[in-house]
Amino acid sequence: MEILFIHQNFPGQYLHLARNLVRSGKHRVTGIGDAENIKNHGTIDGCVSIGYPPPEQAGPKTHHYLRSLEAGVRRGQAVVRALLHLKSKGFAPDVISLHPGWGEGLFVREIFPYTPLVMFCEYYFRAGEADMGFDPEFPLTLDASLKVGLCNTTQVMSLLNADFCVSPTPWQASRYPEFIREKIRILHEGIDTGFMTPDPEESVFLRRTDRAGHSRILATDTEDRAPDGETLRFSRKDKVITFAARNLEPYRGAHVFLRALPDIQRRHPDAHILIVGDDGASYSAPPPGGRSFKDIFLGEIAGRADFSRIHLLSRVPYQTLRSIFRISSAHVYLSYPFVLSWSCLEAMSCEALVVASRTAPVAEAVKDGETGLMVDFFDKKSLIDTVDEVLKRPERFAALRRNARAFVERNYALADCLKGQTDLLEEAAASRGTGA
Repeated sequence: MEILFIHQNFPGQYLHLARNLVRSGKHRVTGIGDAENIKNHGTIDGCVSIGYPPPEQAGPKTHHYLRSLEAGVRRGQAVVRALLHLKSKGFAPDVISLHPGWGEGLFVREIFPYTPLVMFCEYYFRAGEADMGFDPEFPLTLDASLKVGLCNTTQVMSLLNADFCVSPTPWQASRYPEFIREKIRILHEGIDTGFMTPDPEESVFLRRTDRAGHSRILATDTEDRAPDGETLRFSRKDKVITFAARNLEPYRGAHVFLRALPDIQRRHPDAHILIVGDDGASYSAPPPGGRSFKDIFLGEIAGRADFSRIHLLSRVPYQTLRSIFRISSAHVYLSYPFVLSWSCLEAMSCEALVVASRTAPVAEAVKDGETGLMVDFFDKKSLIDTVDEVLKRPERFAALRRNARAFVERNYALADCLKGQTDLLEEAAASRGTGA
């Protein structure tokens, strides 16, 4: 097949799928994305990657309800120009798979009217439901509530042209209107359980920096040797609490976790806390005043927390993230009702004991007392008590660790997910003629 992927952050969710299709030797794979993102993230060997110039954002006079729509239209036009260039060279894909969230799918049908379209249904926003208004500390204003519905405009207009849709979890699929939902297949991107494996002998070495609470990873036991000089070494024999998110923000419960640390440390002053995550905001509205949520929440616990045992690591390489999961005594994963992070499933695949929020769709993977432990998102005391129990009696939860990996292997194993995704692309390609 001639397969075209379109994603502003290509490869994005298509990383494993595109790579596997190339490696099979049976397909030709092309990806279109924002040139700046492709430059930053790199390309896939054997895949033709085409970057379009980053489009301008909405103009200053555009009504703020419509800024995402205008930005989407501009991005959709950028994709049109890339498609016209490809088409002029004789390119005729058998199937196109794309993420409709940023406008890239708005005009694809006009350029390739007969090519089947498979679209990724990641999330549908609804005012007053799920993530919107979930956290009383960050209430949904009337203005924001009125804007929410229009945030879906770009993807809904794109999804009207979809022949097939894909969503990674049943709950995420359930968010969509029925006319879209009836097209959706539940197909997760997959977890590489062959890479994300437990290793009781794993170690992580790090060194503190001159910023309070900040540390940097030096090496892991998977490397040739331990680093020279004064370092801290952590293994499964140590009390290590871990937390990982793309950015330390309310959507991923950073405020709840950080505020719990002084009490956790009082009960376990010998525990170390390894925190992976940047200073930005991926999903939450940025705080006023130009400060980061991380600085705000850390400022709240200053003077009450022992920062010599808190290690802020920013982002880390993928292999290092695996090492952190492997040595974790308790991995805290908190989330608004929103998109399920790969990191939660990856931690489970490494047999980390996950202490998770009782929110959708987290509860699809973390079964309380079976594959992990669950607490109410806002119940700081329950979080503290649960982590305390795990650190006091780790042997009680050995079966949960094994169950967690077994669950991921049964339901999210990469090979199985890739087969389902590839089968869908083949089904889509065979569903209609591919004339351009």
